[in-house]
Amino acid sequence: MRTLLYQHLGANRIVNNKHLAVSYIYFFVIILGFSHVSAQVPETADDATVTYPAEYFAQFNPYSVNDMLQRIPGISLARGGSRSASRGGGRGLGAGGEQVLINGRRIAGKSNEGDSQLSRIPASEVRYIEIIRGTSGELDVRGGTQVINVVLNEALSSVSFAYEVNTDRALDGTLIPGGKISATGQYGALNYFLSAEREPRYDYRDGFERALNRYGDLAETVSRDETTDGWPISLTANFGYELSPTDTANLNFSWTGNDVEYDTDRVITRYESDTVMSRIFERDSQPSDQIGFEIGGDYMHVFGNGSRWKTIAIVNEKENEFERNRFKVDPSISKETKDLYLFNYEKYQERIIRSSYVFNFSQSQSIEAGAERAQTIVDTSLRLGLLTGEDGGKEFGGLTPVTNSLGSVEEMRLEYFTIHNWSMNNRMTLETTLLFENSSISQSGTLANSRNFSFFRPKVDYRFDITPTIQFRGIIQKIVNQLSFRDFTAGVDQRDDEQNSFEGNSDIRQMSWWNYEANLEYRLPQDAGVINTQLYYQTVFDVIDNVDVSQNGETLSARGNTGNGRRYGLNLSNSLRLGFLGQPNMLLTAGLSVEEATHYDSILGRDRERSMPSNAGGSRYAIGFRHDIPRLNNTNWGFNGNKRFLNDFMGWDIDKTEHYSPDWSWFAWAETQAWGGLVYRFEARDSGERCRLRTRYAGGTTITGYVNEIEDSCSINGPVYAIKIRGTF
Repeated sequence: MRTLLYQHLGANRIVNNKHLAVSYIYFFVIILGFSHVSAQVPETADDATVTYPAEYFAQFNPYSVNDMLQRIPGISLARGGSRSASRGGGRGLGAGGEQVLINGRRIAGKSNEGDSQLSRIPASEVRYIEIIRGTSGELDVRGGTQVINVVLNEALSSVSFAYEVNTDRALDGTLIPGGKISATGQYGALNYFLSAEREPRYDYRDGFERALNRYGDLAETVSRDETTDGWPISLTANFGYELSPTDTANLNFSWTGNDVEYDTDRVITRYESDTVMSRIFERDSQPSDQIGFEIGGDYMHVFGNGSRWKTIAIVNEKENEFERNRFKVDPSISKETKDLYLFNYEKYQERIIRSSYVFNFSQSQSIEAGAERAQTIVDTSLRLGLLTGEDGGKEFGGLTPVTNSLGSVEEMRLEYFTIHNWSMNNRMTLETTLLFENSSISQSGTLANSRNFSFFRPKVDYRFDITPTIQFRGIIQKIVNQLSFRDFTAGVDQRDDEQNSFEGNSDIRQMSWWNYEANLEYRLPQDAGVINTQLYYQTVFDVIDNVDVSQNGETLSARGNTGNGRRYGLNLSNSLRLGFLGQPNMLLTAGLSVEEATHYDSILGRDRERSMPSNAGGSRYAIGFRHDIPRLNNTNWGFNGNKRFLNDFMGWDIDKTEHYSPDWSWFAWAETQAWGGLVYRFEARDSGERCRLRTRYAGGTTITGYVNEIEDSCSINGPVYAIKIRGTF
């Protein structure tokens, strides 16, 4: 592998559907017989690092780094990481994070990492982009399937500005304007990124629900209109300074603020023998206030023998205050009566320092050894008031106090790690990670507890470049999923109007799994495309889901450890240029993911398919298309779509089940460069249809009780259209 470190210091110096699977495989076989030489071909080094110089993108006249990446076949592999191992999440930094480097360096941040900078850096500032497919002790991030390294131009003094203004149109005809501006510059040894963004988030959702009683008769209908109106503001700043040829330092800052208004109007009609018995009008006012900041810094010193010492420190804080007021409305006399008040507050604080020393053990081996210390504190408050006659004052919205829950959770975590990288020969690398974690979690407030945890998390990452274009990757890894502090304390279920809050669980344990993964990537000759196949199998311990915490005759649930399970799956993806049709600037992408996940459910007393939220796990297929037409004022257009299938996508609770329909999601765009040299872009998104079938049980749990009600609901926010105008100067 080329010596990245010194190059970058120099830059700093400045199957439910069998036919689908069969068709997909057949498509692969046919395409393998074709390739087409494009105007510019990237360089593939001996170590399988693929380099795209700025000239490769010149014909497209891209606006930002993001625009450049979208022209690279298979870029989703680098940006998406390993789907099978990406569910670890959690606090602290670790060796991974976003797999994006700027000038060979990892940006010292979590919410303000390298990936978030890609839409802010003008394309004119880029010297070349690397897709690093191997492992190396020289990299600032580890564990990614691939790493993106963006190397900027050298300049003694320069500054570039990029801006964007846009307007979205919602279902109810509301126009939502927004905009952002960023500056990228260098002044001697100082380089910087500055950006400000105000991107209003407005959503109007129209929904309808039918409820059947235990006998199958129509019991209730609910017509619901929901409006979300938010005005998020974000400010970011990143500064890098080269103190000397061997010393560099970076400072990063981000601030976000958002005041959101959620308003809901409901008309509830109740029936008996198909006759309207009553009609209830309700209104919900749900203001939310969110604010947060992050400050991060890092320092690196390179010693004379090539070894280096680096330290990263981060402090961040987020506050979220949510309030719900529900009113019964009498339209005949224009009177409102508040009958529910719900207040939920959360403050999240994190302080992290990570330091390590990297040295070459031999010409082909390097070792990184270090430690990370992290403190995380979450403070929560939940207050519930109902209309029963007693005035609880302003703290309970003038209603009777029912719940007043306070909680504070603190974790002190210490992680020791050693990473050994061995270039076995010019085609094979082996990276071994030995990591020991010790954490202490203490909780006070309504629930009190204190516990200590220790984990050993080894990982072996083997890569074999069969040819410069074909690579095999094999991974064996122990993953421990950090606990969500929201599961410790009482909280709010905003998806269920009839469930005001849920319980906390101070005895919850971390979920963990062993991940076994094999990956084969083939980069077609002459940059004609990328085909990737991944197989994985996981044994999962202490699965976290809803568990029974009923007490005093009341049926209650909370998040807890329900049992062990397993996951296995297959991911296929391709990104192919249609050069065999004489259209090298047409890029077709397709993907197929099939996953089976089961675990033991302590409520049901048996194994079941694991609950699959709409944004994680499960089986899905996707297709995308992009067509660049440089001769027509750099016009391009395309679309992306995906759909879940095969899995049940069920949510299970102590007294209800929820089934979510797997609907299509799509996005399309068209853009061109026109008047004033600006880029004009039109976007359209799907109608966001969401359908849910909820079954409620009474007289006990989902096992001991009986079906009391079935709710069939759907809602849409309509297709959203947007116009964006971009420019640089």
